[in-house]
Amino acid sequence: MTKRISVSPRLIKKIIAISYKIGNTPLIEVKGLHDNPNVKIFAKAEWNQLSGSIKARAAFNIIRHAIGQGLLTDNSTLLDATSGNTGIAYATIGRELGISVKLFLPENASSERKEVLQSLGAEVVLTSKFGGTDDAQEEAAALAIAHPNEYYYASQYTNDRNWRAHYYGTAEEILKQVPNITHFTSGLGTTGTFTGTSRRLKEADKDIQVVSLQPDFALHGLEGWKHLETAIVPKIYDSTLADNHLEIPTERAYAIIKKYYEQEGVLLSPSSAANIAGALDIADSIDKGTIVTVLPDNADRYGELINRIL
Repeated sequence: MTKRISVSPRLIKKIIAISYKIGNTPLIEVKGLHDNPNVKIFAKAEWNQLSGSIKARAAFNIIRHAIGQGLLTDNSTLLDATSGNTGIAYATIGRELGISVKLFLPENASSERKEVLQSLGAEVVLTSKFGGTDDAQEEAAALAIAHPNEYYYASQYTNDRNWRAHYYGTAEEILKQVPNITHFTSGLGTTGTFTGTSRRLKEADKDIQVVSLQPDFALHGLEGWKHLETAIVPKIYDSTLADNHLEIPTERAYAIIKKYYEQEGVLLSPSSAANIAGALDIADSIDKGTIVTVLPDNADRYGELINRIL
């Protein structure tokens, strides 16, 4: 267990300043991709915050809590496993705080993500592409156990501060922006977004339907997503929340990237396009309603892949 020591006033002051750069992302309406005039689809553009992705929410909440508890200090290193975006959020926040960050990352993560992490000063340890984030988690946990006083192990897949970031942040924003919401959907990775957002939305209105999304196959191209049947299920995941589960083929997400770019001039990431695919499936199954999803990031960190898709 990480040793708890006194809280740094310097870090607390900087955390307060960073908090103004997290969340409160804009809402966009997804048009032209479905034919039902009685259904509206909205999506939160999560790249409009510090570090450029939805993962800023969880990373910030994890770091803020750790600093407040004296678990993360000027003299310790934040350690975690990541598929990319949470790591970039850790590294971005860590640089602003002056805290070291060490990350275990599958070697098949996009080259853009690796370059960004290195430019932010994070120490990156590459793990087997065949083991994905599961192997990365195991290696990070082993290092944390071996050197408990050197690292603060953030453990985003088991840390309740992950889903709570969305319970108190993402969900509350959605309720204010779309008070007539009938459906919410998002993909499963760490599962923090789906778990936290869905839990709060259900508390606000039990009739809101929440639909989880995952890849249709273990070997997929939706970076950050998990095929739960063949992966380590994150401890923060609440399997009782979802009213329905849908599987999204990678190829369909890629097709939506191209179509959305042609219509809107905006390049989405695979996970953002996959979330839209899920929303479209819901739209096809209902007579009327208002569906909300999230766009975790844009295509800035997927250059090579996007070039192939287009």
